[in-house]
Amino acid sequence: MPPQTIRIPYDSNLRYLPLVYLLPEELMARCPTLMKIPRNPYQVLQSNEWLDLIDSDQFLDEIMDAVSSLVFPFFGFRGWKEHYTGDFPVWRFSYSMPLWAKGVEQEIGWNLQRLFQLPRNAEIVFLPEKQIKELSEKIVKKVIAEQGWQPMLDALHELPCDEDFEKQRTSVRTDFIRKWYHTRSKKVQSVSLERFRTENWDSDDDRLFYFPDPRLHLEEYVCARVDAERFIKSLPWKERRIIQMRDEGYSYMEIAAELGFANHSSVIKRMKSIKKKYQNYMEA
Repeated sequence: MPPQTIRIPYDSNLRYLPLVYLLPEELMARCPTLMKIPRNPYQVLQSNEWLDLIDSDQFLDEIMDAVSSLVFPFFGFRGWKEHYTGDFPVWRFSYSMPLWAKGVEQEIGWNLQRLFQLPRNAEIVFLPEKQIKELSEKIVKKVIAEQGWQPMLDALHELPCDEDFEKQRTSVRTDFIRKWYHTRSKKVQSVSLERFRTENWDSDDDRLFYFPDPRLHLEEYVCARVDAERFIKSLPWKERRIIQMRDEGYSYMEIAAELGFANHSSVIKRMKSIKKKYQNYMEA
């Protein structure tokens, strides 16, 4: 009897099944949906239950996260994928699933066709983690070369920015901030604007942010701007509007009339409240 022909849509999640069988056991243990899939590919093919599972969003989310975690370290950046935001280009590169599936196929000939040519009773064992990492490193380097990503990676090494990193304090983000400030202090925090604040919080000077001259202190100026902008985005609309109007030169009376405050004193009190919020934000 001639072999059965299996037609699989190009965009089917099933195309990523070969990658499931290449994941190290320790990584698979963190993927409850993937762990349910039998190690016998023939069982998967003959069961609508397993095919429906593979077609689910849970399967796609887990295989994408798992493969991304596997390949990310070989782009040459410190830390783990979880230390970086989705704005970081390498984070996005690591989710290029079609490239990783194609790379595996080209490197070792492992694809769906090969998978379903195995004997019906074949059980796929977990490969040694070292072997999988060596394969992943080889494929990542090849994909970087084929896609022409190296110049961008070099630029990301040379010119990192605060938006690349998750906000929580990690060794990766701390090292980034140390380089900005040219210091090795282990007590470094998220960028501090302490030197740029008003000396007297209750004075008539209502400026929230003091920035250094960018012509003399470009790095500190950039970091100060980043923290200030993040703080402003965290405020309610009315408080953001107060800051904007003061920056544009409006008087307290004009702001009160525009935003519905009873009088200019209410605006002044709100400004002091914003200053206090900013102080707490920088000390958090």
